[in-house]
Amino acid sequence: PVRTSAAGGEQPAAGSPTRVCLVLGAGAGVGQAVARRFAREGFHVCCVRRGGGPGSLVGEEGREHLEAFCAQLRADYGAGATAFYVDATKPDDVKALVSRVEAEVGPVEVAVYNVGAQVGGRSLDGTSYRIFELAWRMGTLGAFAMAKELAPLMLARGHGTMLFTSSTAAMRGNQGQYAHAAAMFGRRALCQSLNHEFGPRGIHVCHVVLDGPVNAPDTIGRMFPGVIEKLPKDRIMQPASIAETFWSLYQQPRDTWTLELDLRPSGETAWFNT
Repeated sequence: PVRTSAAGGEQPAAGSPTRVCLVLGAGAGVGQAVARRFAREGFHVCCVRRGGGPGSLVGEEGREHLEAFCAQLRADYGAGATAFYVDATKPDDVKALVSRVEAEVGPVEVAVYNVGAQVGGRSLDGTSYRIFELAWRMGTLGAFAMAKELAPLMLARGHGTMLFTSSTAAMRGNQGQYAHAAAMFGRRALCQSLNHEFGPRGIHVCHVVLDGPVNAPDTIGRMFPGVIEKLPKDRIMQPASIAETFWSLYQQPRDTWTLELDLRPSGETAWFNT
C-alpha cells in the first residue's frame, strides 16, 4: 500500500504545469540531497521511503524525520514536497505509487532510483537465499518496476529523465559481496537496456556510480559505524555535491546525454586501478 503525507507548497500559476521529481530512497543522505536540489528549482518533490505507520518497515521516528524534511523544503523554497511510504521491493506498490503521483501531484519529469542493496559483507555460506533475493529486489526489481511504470507515461509526453544511483559493486564483484554485487550488476544492465530502447525516443537514462564513501550518517554511517569518521576529507563524497551532479544530468541537452557516470572524491583511487 501507498501511504502519503499531505502535499504542501505553493501551487503553480494557472496554465503552468507542475514539474515533478520522484525520488525513491529519500529517507536520508543522497536521496534527500537530490530532493532538496530539485525543490530549489521549483520542482514538486515526491520523497519516498520504506514503510511508515503501524506495522510498517520503519518506525515512527523515520516517518517523522521524512515529514519534517518535506515541511522544511516547503518552508525554504515554497515548492511542493510530499512524503510517500512505499516498499520498492513490491512491484504492485511501485505501480500504485506512480499512479497516485501522476493523478494527485502531476506528471513525473524526473525519477530517481536511490534505493540501496547493501546487505553487509557475507561469505557464500553466509548468504542465504532470502538475503540474496532481498538484495536483488532492492537493487534490480524495484528499479525495473519504477522504469516499467514510468517509461510509457514519459514516452507519451515525449520526454523524461530517469537517474539511477549505483555503486562500485555494479562494476566488479568482491569478497563477501555476492548479493550486493549481483543486484547492482543487474541495475547497471537494466540501465543499459533502458537507454538502448528509450534513449532514441526522448527519455534520458543515466547510471551514476558512486565510487567511494558518502558522508551519510543515517544510512552508510549506521551500516558501517565509525568508518566515515576515520577517513580524510578528500576521500569522502558529500550528498549535496552528488545532488549537484544529478541536477546537471537533468539539464543536459539531447545531443550530449550521459548514459553512465562514475563519481569519486579526489583522494580515492578509482575502482579500475585497485
